[in-house]
Amino acid sequence: MLLFLKSTYGKVKQYPEEEQDEKNKKINETCCCTSLTVWRKSLLFSCKGFTVIGSDGSLLYRVDNYTGHPNQIILMDGSGNPIFTICKHKKLRLVDNWRIYEGEVGEDCSIKTTSKKPIYSVKKNLNIIQTNLNVLAYVNGGMSDKRYAYMIQGSYANRSCRILDDSRKVVAEIKKKEATNGGVSYGLEVFLLIVRPGFDSRFAMAVVLLLDQMFS
Repeated sequence: MLLFLKSTYGKVKQYPEEEQDEKNKKINETCCCTSLTVWRKSLLFSCKGFTVIGSDGSLLYRVDNYTGHPNQIILMDGSGNPIFTICKHKKLRLVDNWRIYEGEVGEDCSIKTTSKKPIYSVKKNLNIIQTNLNVLAYVNGGMSDKRYAYMIQGSYANRSCRILDDSRKVVAEIKKKEATNGGVSYGLEVFLLIVRPGFDSRFAMAVVLLLDQMFS
């Protein structure tokens, strides 16, 4: 059975079977994704930070003592074990640069040389207005300045971003969270982090922290 039929205007008409296939494909992709709720608030009293809740209501990640724009941030799991240290690299350069280390560095890596090597380096894009892609930042492996490993597009201020790999495939997204009834927005303090299969949700959250550093 043919699924497409050309109309008298030369356009392609899609049959209901094909439309349903497309809907099923989108549903399957959504079901396979990991949906995390990010709350821009620490659970500790008198602390600022981030709290990340899984779809089952469990506490997955947290950041405490997030004040202003710190040069060093530690992303922890729900039990307080360090996952990544995010460090702003201070140098006399026009482009802001951050480095991501595994675990806890244990010293101010923004002003001191650490024995650990970064697993990623991130550069803020200064040409957002001039590009149609609306690129916010580039993520490179280690300290390499070669072709990016990931590219971040969109608007963090509007909580609408996409993380793409080097083949331009979307691996994670940041979206506004809306109430089930009435479609009321939670504002900018509570939003969704949607992670596609095969991508590390811990690293996706590290990217959220970087974007908050760059654009808040």
